[in-house]
Amino acid sequence: MTLPAPTQPVEYTAQRLGRARFAVSALFLTNGAMFANILPHYPAIKDGLELSNAAFGVSVAAFPLGAITAGLASGFLVRRFRSSRVATVGTWLIGLSILLAGIAPSWAVLTGTLFLAGAMDAITDVAQNSHGLRVQKLYRRSILNSFHAVWSIGAVLGGLMGATAAGLEIPRGLHLSVSFVLFSALTLVCYRFLLPGPEPTAPQPDDASTAAGSRSAGPKVLVTVGILAALVVIGIAGALVEDAGSTWAAVYLSGSLGATPTIAGLGFVALVAFQFAGRLFGDRLVDRFGQRAVAQAGGALAAIGMGVALLFPSVPLTILGFGLAGLGVATLVPAAMHSADELPGLRAGTGLTVISWLLRLGFLFSPPIVGAVADASSLRVGLIVVPLAGILTLLASPVLPRRVPVRHL
Repeated sequence: MTLPAPTQPVEYTAQRLGRARFAVSALFLTNGAMFANILPHYPAIKDGLELSNAAFGVSVAAFPLGAITAGLASGFLVRRFRSSRVATVGTWLIGLSILLAGIAPSWAVLTGTLFLAGAMDAITDVAQNSHGLRVQKLYRRSILNSFHAVWSIGAVLGGLMGATAAGLEIPRGLHLSVSFVLFSALTLVCYRFLLPGPEPTAPQPDDASTAAGSRSAGPKVLVTVGILAALVVIGIAGALVEDAGSTWAAVYLSGSLGATPTIAGLGFVALVAFQFAGRLFGDRLVDRFGQRAVAQAGGALAAIGMGVALLFPSVPLTILGFGLAGLGVATLVPAAMHSADELPGLRAGTGLTVISWLLRLGFLFSPPIVGAVADASSLRVGLIVVPLAGILTLLASPVLPRRVPVRHL
C-alpha cells in the first residue's frame, strides 16, 4: 500500500513568522477579553433577574454545556475551513453572544445566550490552539504558554473594563457593544497575518504496519487512555479554579464580604493577573524544572493560598487567595494540551481536541455544584472547590514529563 505524501512544511522568514505569532496572540487576547467583560456585571445580572445562587449557577453552567455540545465539531470545522478562519469567525460570535447575555431580559435568554457563547468558545479554543501549535512547530521551541499568557492579559483587560463600567454604572448594553466592536475589529485586522493554507496533515500507517502492531496495540491503548484521563483531570483542575474566579469571585466578595462592585471585580482580575505572571515565565520554568515539578508546585500553591483565604475571610486576603490560585494553575491547561497533543498512537490533533472538550466538564459542573452548596450552606463553603483542585493536580501530576528538551532555531 502506498502512503500518502505528508504535507511539506513551508519555510517562512523570521519577520513573517513573527507576524503570525503576533496574530495568534491577538486571537488569545480577544478570546480572554470578550468573556471577561461580562463577569463584573454578574452580580447586577443576578440581582436584576432575581435569581437564586442555584439558578444563577445553572445559567453560568450553560456556557460549558454549550462548549461540550459543540466541542467535538471543532476538529471537522478546522479541517474543513482552516483554523485561522474558524478562530476569527468564532471570536465574533462569542462577542455577539456575550452582548446578548448582558442585556438578557429573562433567565431563559441569559441561559440560551451563554450556551451559544460556550459553543463558539469551544470551537474557537481548539482553532486558536491548533494555529498556535502550527506556529510553535515552525519556531521549533515552546511558545504555547506565552499565548495563554496573552489570554490572561486579555482577561485582565476585560475584567478591568467590566469592573470600571460597573463601578461607573455605565449601561451594560453600551459597554458590551463597545467591547464587541473593539475586539472584533482587532481580530479582523490580525487575520491577514495568520499562517495561510490548510492545516498540516500526517500520513496514516498502512495495512501491513497496522497488522504488525496489532498484537501489542491493546496494552498501549490502555496506557494511552489512562494518561489521557489523568491529563484531563489536570486540565479540569485548572478549569475549576478559573471558573471559581470568573463565576463566584465578584459574588462572594460583594455578597459575603461586603465589597463594593469595583473592589469585588478585583478577585477575578487578581486571579488572571497572577495567572498571566505564571504563564509569562511558564516556558522557562518548564524547560528548567519540568512540567511535573511546576504543576506540583502550582497545585500546592493553589490549595494553600485559597485554603488560608477561606479559613480567615477578608477582602484583601480573599483577593490575594484568588491571585495565588491563578498563579498555581497558570501552566496546567497548556501543559495538559501539549502533553495530550504529543501522545503516541493518536492522530494529529486528537489529543488536543479531547483535552479541550473534556476539560469543559470542570466549567460545566462547578457552577451548579458550588451554587447548590452555597444555597445549602454558604458560598465560602462552596469555594472549597479551589483548594480541592490543587489537590487533584498533585494526584494526577505524575503523568506529566519530568523535563522537556529545549529546541532552538
